[in-house]
Amino acid sequence: MTTSVEPPLMAALKTKMRWHEARQAVLAENVTNASTVGYQAHDLRPVEAEEGGVGLARTAQGHMTLASSAGVDRDESRSTFERTPDGNSVVLEEQMIKAAQNQMDHQMAATLYAKSLGLLRTALGRG
Repeated sequence: MTTSVEPPLMAALKTKMRWHEARQAVLAENVTNASTVGYQAHDLRPVEAEEGGVGLARTAQGHMTLASSAGVDRDESRSTFERTPDGNSVVLEEQMIKAAQNQMDHQMAATLYAKSLGLLRTALGRG
């Protein structure tokens, strides 16, 4: 019987993809409740690299981050002060931008995961 040990990079990418999937559900819920009286928009906190796991470091100002394919950092901690008279805090434009960025970040993680699998298969002579 063989046991499967997943490389830390692969585990980190899977965690990142699951987080983006969960975030997409939260953003979709915000859009769905855009006209619900008193509804407050939600978002997930960014996933942190597990202790002892693989993390990404931005070592130079010109390096891209997973948070933005344009190389410009996003301010996820910023909260909106826009509210409708009925107390709803969902701004559809903001939610759609977040959903698009989230989808791009998920696709980047999925592509990296697939490329890593290909490299492992090649290294094992199964590629």
